[in-house]
Amino acid sequence: MKSVDELTVKIFADGADKAGMLEMYAKPYIKGFTTNPTLMHKAGLTDYRAFAHDILEAIPDRPISFEVFSDEFADMERQAREIATWGENVYVKIPVTNTRRAPSYDLVRRLANDGIKVNVTAIMTIDQVQNVVAALKDGAPSCVSVFAGRIADTGRDPVPIMTECVSILRAAPRAELIWASPRELLNIIQADDIGCHIITVTNDILKKLVLVDKDLGDYSLDTVKMFYEDGRKAGFRL
Repeated sequence: MKSVDELTVKIFADGADKAGMLEMYAKPYIKGFTTNPTLMHKAGLTDYRAFAHDILEAIPDRPISFEVFSDEFADMERQAREIATWGENVYVKIPVTNTRRAPSYDLVRRLANDGIKVNVTAIMTIDQVQNVVAALKDGAPSCVSVFAGRIADTGRDPVPIMTECVSILRAAPRAELIWASPRELLNIIQADDIGCHIITVTNDILKKLVLVDKDLGDYSLDTVKMFYEDGRKAGFRL
C-alpha cells in the first residue's frame, strides 16, 4: 500500500471552519481547499464575502473553491464573476443544475471560455459529466466534482462510475476530476488507484491518514485495549 507521500491523487480539504482549514494548510500533502454554502452555514458564518477574503489572505497559494448560492442563472453569473476576482487561486463552484433541474451547462461554458476557473459541483450521473466536459473542454482550468460518496449512499458502487469519468475527462485536458463527498479513508486509495485527479476530504477523515497501512494485528490490539479501558472507566460490575 502507498504512503500518503506516494499518492498521485491530490488531497483537498473540505470545510469552512477557519481553524480547521489552517490546521490542514500546515500539512504539505493538502494541495487545495473546497467550501460550500452548507459547510459555511454549519460553521455559523453570515458574511460570505468577509469570510472568503479572510481565508484567501491566510491561504493565498493553494486552490480554493467558493460556491455561488443563487438559483437564477443570471444572478449565478453575477456572483461567479465577482467571486472570480477575489484571487488567482479561486475556483468558482457552479451547481450542475438549479433547484428546478435546469442544467447550468451554458453558464459553465460562458464562464470557462471567459477565463474563469470553475468547479462544477453536485454531479452524479455520467450524462452530466459528458455535458459538463463538453462545456469546459475549450475553457480555463476547471474541476468536475462527482459526488461519489452520495452515489455510494444509494447502494451503487462508485468505483466503476468514477473510472468511466476519468476516461471522459480526457476530452478536456485542462479539467480535473474530483472524487467528492468521500465516506471513508479507503476512498482516497480508490481514487488514487483509478487515476482520479483530486479527492475532497473533511477533517474527520483526514485525521485517519495516520492509519494508512497500519498493522492489522496492532490495530486489533488497540481496539481490545479501547474496549477494556472504556469498560473500566465506566465502572461496570457484574
